[in-house]
Amino acid sequence: MLARGAAANAKDETAIVDEAIVSRRSVRAFLPTPVDDAVIREILDVAARAPSGTNMQPWKVYVTKGESKQRITDAILNSGIRAEKANWDEYKYYPDQFFEPYLARRRANGFGLYSVLGIGRREVERMRAQHDRNFVFFDAPVGMIFTIDRRLNQGSWIDYGMFLQNIMIAARGRGLHTCPQAAFAPYHNQIRPVLDIPDEEIVVCGMALGHEDTTKPESTFRTDRAPQEEWVTFRE
Repeated sequence: MLARGAAANAKDETAIVDEAIVSRRSVRAFLPTPVDDAVIREILDVAARAPSGTNMQPWKVYVTKGESKQRITDAILNSGIRAEKANWDEYKYYPDQFFEPYLARRRANGFGLYSVLGIGRREVERMRAQHDRNFVFFDAPVGMIFTIDRRLNQGSWIDYGMFLQNIMIAARGRGLHTCPQAAFAPYHNQIRPVLDIPDEEIVVCGMALGHEDTTKPESTFRTDRAPQEEWVTFRE
């Protein structure tokens, strides 16, 4: 009986973990409902259990709300610098030239989102306006900016990704949603003075955190995943 109960509990725990992972999405519409600082701290404490080489823990987090978040928004949107001319000199997120299968996946993502928003493929200004929604953190009450010491190497960036994923999963466990945002990275010159970020730190990305606004059309958008046959190889 005990073994059966233990097996049932393990199955329940598996379902809980899997649901948190599978239900994680890049949400692009949030309610103004506040998120308590204690909850944010809980999420970050859990996320900090991410593994890192020799336990270096390379992450730095700037949590912004209210006025400080608005100052980031204003600094970027008032700069007059479009995304395509932003400064990627700190690090490059994307390749200079996209190629398959990544080009097709990228296009499917963009066109899929624009489709649910009713934005046509030639409506460049509407596309730009949607992209600029990144910089208001999609109206989320919490906006986080993540940085890393520029003297660290690729291994620490891998560690950082696991930390970011932990934040998003821990948020789901508390009924919250997130949107990780590389869009902030090239605007380090605008963000740095607002948050008083030291010169040795590089802006990695931003992240919106809050409660999803399910009434907005963008909340219906779902991305797919390539079948395992495209990216898994078993050897014996």
